[in-house]
Amino acid sequence: MSGRLTGRVALVTGGTSGIGAGAVARLRAEGAEVVFTGTRAEAGAAVAAQTGGHFHAHRVEDAQAWPALVEAILGRFGRLDIAFANAGTEAGDASVEAIGIDGWNGVMAVNLTGVMLTVQHAIRAMRRNPDGPAGAIIINSSMNAHRAMGNYVAYSVSKAGVVALAKSAAIHCATSGTAIRVNAILPGVVETALIAEVIARSPDPAAARAAFEGMSPMKRMARVEDVTGLVAFLASDEARHISGAEILIDGASTAGMMGV
Repeated sequence: MSGRLTGRVALVTGGTSGIGAGAVARLRAEGAEVVFTGTRAEAGAAVAAQTGGHFHAHRVEDAQAWPALVEAILGRFGRLDIAFANAGTEAGDASVEAIGIDGWNGVMAVNLTGVMLTVQHAIRAMRRNPDGPAGAIIINSSMNAHRAMGNYVAYSVSKAGVVALAKSAAIHCATSGTAIRVNAILPGVVETALIAEVIARSPDPAAARAAFEGMSPMKRMARVEDVTGLVAFLASDEARHISGAEILIDGASTAGMMGV
């Protein structure tokens, strides 16, 4: 790796598995110190041992817990330069007719409120950087912000919502005179360990894999490193003039369709 993030401090939410764990590893490989959060202590300890990241048990939707997390980061490292708002859930989701209010509120708490709190507290922390208010915030949305799923209404709505959040926060940060950038990434289907397990458990794994791969005109799923490479780029000075963007990384899944 290039070492382009050496000397910087990053926060990754939902960093105990999947894209989050991959982001911890990638940002560490690029030279950053990384604090990552999640709710599974055993998984967090494993990722910390593998990457040299620093795990904090934390729920993104818990507004009262955020100040202590920020103070722990600033107390240890003295700054925050990068935040990857990655934590998300689909638990309790369903179609608009079938979803219960608890399922709706649970998804929104993590996927929308939790992301807002991540962005809010990251901005506040970045304003306290000793060399001035600067940093990069990346929000993990989804291609489902544009291609909604009929059977996952809360997830689809929340992922659209955080794209608007990224744009609003980017405008706020720029017009208030900071060098804090905010962008959203919109992955398609990513072959995480969870997706691999779903495929392996299906009655016909080959058909399940083909279905996932068939969602993209490129006929493959993204790899975790495809997504984390984009995160590292957006966190770096190479992306210094990119803010308020929504960047699709979905193998042209949402680009359009072939004509007849």
